[in-house]
Amino acid sequence: MATRKITRRVELEIERLVTEYGYSKEILQDFALFILQKESVSRPQKAKSLPLLELKTKIYQHFDVKDTISLKKSGAFQMATSGIGKIDLSKKEGWEILYRKFIGILPNETNEQGYGCINGINIFKYNMPWNVFGLDPQVATTEEVKDAYRKLSKIYHPDIPQTGDSKIFERLTIFYKSLTDRF
Repeated sequence: MATRKITRRVELEIERLVTEYGYSKEILQDFALFILQKESVSRPQKAKSLPLLELKTKIYQHFDVKDTISLKKSGAFQMATSGIGKIDLSKKEGWEILYRKFIGILPNETNEQGYGCINGINIFKYNMPWNVFGLDPQVATTEEVKDAYRKLSKIYHPDIPQTGDSKIFERLTIFYKSLTDRF
């Protein structure tokens, strides 16, 4: 395994800490090398996006068809996508939309972070309220759904100055209603 070396910038910072605070130079160098070694070994690799052919194959399998022409003619496909609107199957993005809707989370979109991501799920790409609320649909009670919604509401409600966001809160409310409204 290749060993990484301490950069000049880190050496200068070690010297500053030794001079200013009297820390042990050897201990700081050992610590820096330990961190560099951990970084080189444990950096998680980002999952690659699925190639277009694999996306298509998964969708074909889901709808039990052999190609795009038979997919478009499939009554099950037409019915399943009737509320989605126009999907451009000449572009990879259209196939990704179908994958998200009917198959699940794309490999390169697991454990996402950033705007609109809660519990690793981008709430604007996926309609997965159970995952967003961190609950198991097989055993979760209505009270647990309410509790999870309340916790997230305390973070994303538009009236919360630091973290409030009306778009995220609206999406969470839709998720909450979809899990608690009874017909």
